[in-house]
Amino acid sequence: MIPDVSKALSWLAANPTVLKGIGRGIERETLRVTPDGHLAKTEHPQSLGASLTHKWITTDFAESLLEFITPVDSNIDRTMAFLKDLHTYTARHLNNEKMWPLSMPCFIDEEENITLAQYGTSNLGRFKTLYREGLKNRYGALMQTISGVHYNFSLPISFWQVWLGIKDAETGKEQISDGYLRLIRNYYRFGWVIPYFFGASPAICSSFLRGRNSTLPFEETEKGTCYLPYATSLRMSDLGYTNKSQSDLNITFNHLHTYVEGLKNAIHKPSEEFATIGIKKDGKYLQLNTNVLQIENELYAPIRPKRVTKEGESPSDALLRAGIEYIEVRSLDINPFSPIGVSETQIRFLDLFLIWCVLAESPEMGSAELECCRGNWNKVILEGRKPGLSIDLGGGVEPQSLKVVGRELFRDLGRVAEVLDTCSGTQYQSVCKELVNMFEDPTLTFSARVLEKMKSQGVGHFGLALANQYHNELTEEHYSILDDERFSVEREASISRQHHIEQQDSMSFEEYLKIHAGS
Repeated sequence: MIPDVSKALSWLAANPTVLKGIGRGIERETLRVTPDGHLAKTEHPQSLGASLTHKWITTDFAESLLEFITPVDSNIDRTMAFLKDLHTYTARHLNNEKMWPLSMPCFIDEEENITLAQYGTSNLGRFKTLYREGLKNRYGALMQTISGVHYNFSLPISFWQVWLGIKDAETGKEQISDGYLRLIRNYYRFGWVIPYFFGASPAICSSFLRGRNSTLPFEETEKGTCYLPYATSLRMSDLGYTNKSQSDLNITFNHLHTYVEGLKNAIHKPSEEFATIGIKKDGKYLQLNTNVLQIENELYAPIRPKRVTKEGESPSDALLRAGIEYIEVRSLDINPFSPIGVSETQIRFLDLFLIWCVLAESPEMGSAELECCRGNWNKVILEGRKPGLSIDLGGGVEPQSLKVVGRELFRDLGRVAEVLDTCSGTQYQSVCKELVNMFEDPTLTFSARVLEKMKSQGVGHFGLALANQYHNELTEEHYSILDDERFSVEREASISRQHHIEQQDSMSFEEYLKIHAGS
């Protein structure tokens, strides 16, 4: 059913200190909205600093799509407090605007009203905006306003040293990369538990479907809420940002060099579909290139292997240079029950699950199995709370009840929790006890809880009420880690850094594109 992890769990219980120093970072996206719940049309607030170069507060696809980034930390309380400080400061500087508390966007009158994120006059800034222009022309701007939370996770070097018998990160980089790829394969096999528990987008405002063809059998309320009765995360469905031309790229996660090779092939593989858009029209650039991926970040994935890049280095070149440094979990919806979009319970569960994914046996995964796994994810995304739902375990094994597979998984996660709690109480074990009940009672899941409110109140009314509530709460909060002076210093520093980048440009934008935009 699930891999036998008993030996690895016994090893972990005998070596509990190897988990001290887990690295964590959170990236949370949220739309700025007007007092009546419409998309804000204003520029990124100057009081927040320069979005191109600010260390903690930036923008994603749109000028109105904020993104908060916490530094890497090994302390969960500190990470959550830092994220709350970012929200508190921002809430106080939004000039009557609010932060949208849901993954699916607020009411957007026309897609033309979505302004692409602007990053100044430098070649780098113009490049980032043009990449977004390409996303808009390829997939539509509305798709890009869907928000999520990304969780960055790394195991301490002490874990790898004892688990793999390596000397250090440099000489053991290949083994560490193999370990993270092992994690990723198991994440694809069993990570559907994340949208099952935490998917919070079972419904959308009918305005989101305007002019779009969808084959999903939506039901609609009188208040204009379109929903699927058992859905968990429409954000992760085909309604969200997916690139159908990526389905035949054959990017697998068995070896780092083959993963990078597949990624590099995709950014050089011509696309007939995107070629019809063209590169330029009437003197205006429409996209970076006409390949399947404009750049590597365009690859849609619920999890990514990552390494911090050096200046001018691509993500894949960084991986080849020094191996996988951490993984980025990308399957969390915005948590509407938290003013900062994510909770400590979610972080602790991801710790447990990701550690289990490293420890569990993880055979190499071909394209066929990967497709089977994606089928399981899609099933949970669209009908995860459906009674009797089964999971296809592949390999000729009979499909098994989601509830049964989930409970078996939690027997292992409980043992990981005991190890993590050896020095810090019973917090991880409490998370297990809370979440395992959701398999028996799906009404406890995020999606079930928000769906009832969305159906009765309407998505817009529900979202706006929460936005106002959280705005009021955040503006009354006291800082825990940062303070106004540090925010002011970083604001000014970000503006100076952007100005410096603009002053340093020594080539035309056309020359810059030839070097950085592929062919």
